[in-house]
Amino acid sequence: MYILVRMFFNVFFFLFCIFKNFNLTLRSIMDEKNIPIRTYQVCNVMEPNQNNWLRTHWIRRGPAQRIYIEIKFTLRDCNSLPGVIGTCKETFNLYYLESDSDNERYAHESRFAKIDTVAADESFTQVDIGDRIMKLNTEVRDVGVLSCTGFYLAFQDVGACIALVSVHVFYKKCPLAVRNLAQFPDTVTGADTSSLVEVRGSCVNHSEEQEVPKMYCGADGEWLVPIGNCLCNPGYEERNEQCQVCKVGYYRSLSSDGGCRKCPLHSYSIEEGATSCDCDKGYYRSETDPAAMPCTRPPSAPHNLISNVNETSVLLEWSAPLSSGGRQDLTYNVVCKQCVRDTQRCMPCGDDVRYSPQRLSLRSTRVSVHQLQAHTNYTFQIWAVNGVSKHSPSLEQAVSVTLTTNQDITRDTLSLFWDEPDKPNGVILEYEVKYYEKNERSYRIVKTTSRSTDIKDLTPLTSYVFHVRARTAAGYGEFSAPFEFSTNTGEFAAPVVGGVMSSAVLLLLVAGCVVVLLLILIITFIITKRIYVDPFTYEDPNQAIREFAKEINTSCIKIEKVIGIGEFGEVCSGRLKLPGKREICVAIKTLKAGFTEQQRLDFLSEASVIGQFDHPNIIHLEGVVTKCKPVMIITEYMENSSLDMFLRKNDGRFTVIQLVGILRGIASGMKYLSDMSYVHRDLAARNILVNSNLVCKVSDFGMSRVLEDEPEGAYTTRGGKIPIRWTAPEAITYRKFTSASDVWSYGIVMWEVMSYGERPYWDMSNQDVIKAIEEGYRLPPPMECPLALHQLMLECWMRERADRPKFSQIINMLDKLIRNPATLKRTAGDTSSAPSLGSVDEWLKIIGLEQYRENFSTAGFCSLESVLPMSHEDLAKMGISCSAHQRKILSSVQELLSGMHHRQDTKVPV
Repeated sequence: MYILVRMFFNVFFFLFCIFKNFNLTLRSIMDEKNIPIRTYQVCNVMEPNQNNWLRTHWIRRGPAQRIYIEIKFTLRDCNSLPGVIGTCKETFNLYYLESDSDNERYAHESRFAKIDTVAADESFTQVDIGDRIMKLNTEVRDVGVLSCTGFYLAFQDVGACIALVSVHVFYKKCPLAVRNLAQFPDTVTGADTSSLVEVRGSCVNHSEEQEVPKMYCGADGEWLVPIGNCLCNPGYEERNEQCQVCKVGYYRSLSSDGGCRKCPLHSYSIEEGATSCDCDKGYYRSETDPAAMPCTRPPSAPHNLISNVNETSVLLEWSAPLSSGGRQDLTYNVVCKQCVRDTQRCMPCGDDVRYSPQRLSLRSTRVSVHQLQAHTNYTFQIWAVNGVSKHSPSLEQAVSVTLTTNQDITRDTLSLFWDEPDKPNGVILEYEVKYYEKNERSYRIVKTTSRSTDIKDLTPLTSYVFHVRARTAAGYGEFSAPFEFSTNTGEFAAPVVGGVMSSAVLLLLVAGCVVVLLLILIITFIITKRIYVDPFTYEDPNQAIREFAKEINTSCIKIEKVIGIGEFGEVCSGRLKLPGKREICVAIKTLKAGFTEQQRLDFLSEASVIGQFDHPNIIHLEGVVTKCKPVMIITEYMENSSLDMFLRKNDGRFTVIQLVGILRGIASGMKYLSDMSYVHRDLAARNILVNSNLVCKVSDFGMSRVLEDEPEGAYTTRGGKIPIRWTAPEAITYRKFTSASDVWSYGIVMWEVMSYGERPYWDMSNQDVIKAIEEGYRLPPPMECPLALHQLMLECWMRERADRPKFSQIINMLDKLIRNPATLKRTAGDTSSAPSLGSVDEWLKIIGLEQYRENFSTAGFCSLESVLPMSHEDLAKMGISCSAHQRKILSSVQELLSGMHHRQDTKVPV
């Protein structure tokens, strides 16, 4: 920004002193708007050796180290003046002299230092004078580094016809600015035209430093490269580059949070600047609850508590509370009390009592209690608790049951004991026991005046349910919760879940469980299956970017070096440090300056694609930078760069198993994409990245598009280049892309891996490649390539896309090869490869068609030599009618023939 510190010369008289050759004249003239202005003029063009000087008074420098002089003047064309050749000039000189005080007003001209010779861009003629056309010139010059307190300026005329209209003297500074909530003061630019002045900012009111805020003031008066930032204090939010207080009813708890939020459910704030909201009466917040979480309350009590006694053990089951208090951390605690019979005295159970799975913090609604004492009354309480229960403990959170353990259960008799009700309505006259076989509706009643009874004539090995109620003068009370018992042989009392049941019932139960499990798996699959969403279907592409790519603050990113050039700009390596996470290495794609909005959207569309993927063999997106320049895409850093370059650098260094492992990882990533109904369209070794652990990850989704919903759906390209050597025939001819065309490309990647990055089809032209493929030519196996792997490549290159394997099948085939390394020892280039297979059966097993062993045996094909002249007609006569299987068998036969004739693994002519 330009800041004026001196402005002189519309009225120039008091600013200039003439100290040599009184030939410059102060005059009034009219400008183009017919307004009078004052100028200094000279036009001694007829006389040679002119030396006319004009000087300013002493000008205080102030904070400036470099000053700028803007001069406005008019100048007459020498060619329009007759007879002045050799004496007329069209330039003048500008000088300056530094001084610490105004004591050099009579300094000799020799002490002045020259700044520049100034020439006019526009000159006027006699005709222009008649038409009153003023051709004004504006020239700016700078001088520095200045060190004294002030300076003089001087103008030397050497024979021009010139008029000085105005002179402005100024310096430049970066104006007061606020960036990232840090204020940077007015800052004078540096002494050099290329220097940057580092300025530390100060946080605005109600904010604090997250990282030291700094900016650089450029020589042109513009701020550059903001670094670091401040964050608003809790209770304040950023608005209009200021931290403004949160309104009543809103809060902001951490400086790293977004803006002020409305108080969550069941909470409030009554003052401005709240950092949290207070809970409504009866509602609470635990110490670990975030401020954004609604206030909650303790749960209600569990219900439907059922006990199942088995000698000195008991199984307790209950239903979850009707209200969880609005929380997800509901657990249960078991309280066990041992009570003395015929008294109200109870004490906690001893340490010898065992609970399965545990006594406290139960997640399930059942618990088994073991090692109880026989013929003893026990009361069990089941407490439902959550994170705020301790703020308001109450019996409303518990349900209890009282029972008596018994080791005297026989095949047909059971002894029951119970406690008196807590609040009987008068004197208890008698008790009524109702019992029935489980799952039966008919019941029997036994009445007794004591708090125990023997139930006789029960059916052995049967589960019974018992209820007890008391009668007073006011009538009967409510029946107790159900007690469940099982009769047995007297030697072993099994709980109902372990009782004897018929095989038919057991079978039905198992079948039911299987059906339920299958339903759960199906529902889970439907819920968890993710489908890719094409960002180009969004009406506003920016919405897709916001939805699938996380915005990253530039203060978290450090760019270290440029590692390549992409389609849209530079690719760099650097480091990313997100709050609360460790620093990691990242790759950073930048969008070059001067981009259009469409280029920006095209650049960021790749992030909208990658952001939807989460797989160990797909490049991982860390986030994007869209709110400032440069626009960036940040991904994980892959130390070993692209797969093709990595293989060429390490030619011959890996075992076959390691190479198959690389192929398996790529296939896994492609299966993930295929399962998401997604097609890559540009799968090649150059678009596979390798990290330091040799993990390969699919990348470069610039050509990718989504598949349609129907199985035969394909994406039709709208033009553009197609990588011919990696592309399936139907994609080249009809521009139709499916996962099957990706499988073809995967076969080429296999060939690249096994040849250590050799160029597919070598130096054949694209047209020759297309013609050769159309005529049935396929790439031969690379040197030392296992026959089984080349056979898999050939399957990927089947002409009919329906005949190509799916990525899931490819993974299964590779897994089989990894588990059986011996199958990888047979290479297609080995002249003894055919005999080494041993038999037709083994050969069929290797190519995955062992179901045809009987067909070959019945037809008399017992050795590999006998299958070499085989034709389509031979296979049809043998009953092998599937065209895909016929092609697969004959293709393998060709491999056997090639091996026997010493086929070379270099260029194969078409």
